[in-house]
Amino acid sequence: MGMFDDILLTVDYDRTLTGPDSVIPQRNLDAIRYFMENGGTFTLNTGRSVGTLGALVEVIPVNAPFLLYNGSAAYDHKTGELSQMQIIDLPVWETLAQVHGAFPELNLEIQGTRTHYLYDCPKSYEDFYDGIGWPRETAVPGSDIGPFMKFALFGTARDHTVGQYFSGTEEEIRLMDEAEKWINERYGHVVEVFRPAPRIIDVHAKGVSKLNCARLLQKELGKKILVCVGDAENDLTMLRGADYAFCPSDGVVADQFPNVCPCGEGAVADVIYEKIPLLLQNKP
Repeated sequence: MGMFDDILLTVDYDRTLTGPDSVIPQRNLDAIRYFMENGGTFTLNTGRSVGTLGALVEVIPVNAPFLLYNGSAAYDHKTGELSQMQIIDLPVWETLAQVHGAFPELNLEIQGTRTHYLYDCPKSYEDFYDGIGWPRETAVPGSDIGPFMKFALFGTARDHTVGQYFSGTEEEIRLMDEAEKWINERYGHVVEVFRPAPRIIDVHAKGVSKLNCARLLQKELGKKILVCVGDAENDLTMLRGADYAFCPSDGVVADQFPNVCPCGEGAVADVIYEKIPLLLQNKP
């Protein structure tokens, strides 16, 4: 038996597994392999989609399905199958037209199971997608884009990094706040709205959360302990509902949970090498 046999560890990707530069510290990758070699079960629990996983599937060692779309689906990368899918109970094209009409300054996209569909976005946003290497197509109203699990609003694209969306001017943040409030007032009875970064708004089906999908996976795998690591507001339900939760010391919600080192120094490795052995030692 391995020392981590009873544990399911799920972690956020951006600024939790990665540093602010979007690079995964080698220390984290080494620690994850050590964790799995000693019986632990590990996976990502992220707002990212199948399309934005890309080469990460080959880079990040996991031994359980990826938990994607902020908990709207689980993805088995070995079979290519999605499960736990939660669908937004709204007419897709009518909803997108309403959101875009209310906030034409923001970049609107649908994150599908195969690719992302950009809805009347400027070239600067298309260039952002191409620069970061994410798959994209132009949204064609009325076409079949698959299950309506997630749409998102992004602020102005200034470069080719996700990190740009973790800050903004007062005016930019005010606009995002207005959009979040408008979506909640208009569709809040059927959607959940998350802010993974100050200039990103994610919209999902009512009841979706990173915690719910992690608990379902935990039950499916028969693991006794759920440990979660995250850094931002869209991680709050996961962190609050986990058996044990940790946050990089430079995380947005770091003041609410036990801290480990900053994300760029290997926060996930700290959890594996230091925190989990300690909690196992102290467990009744």
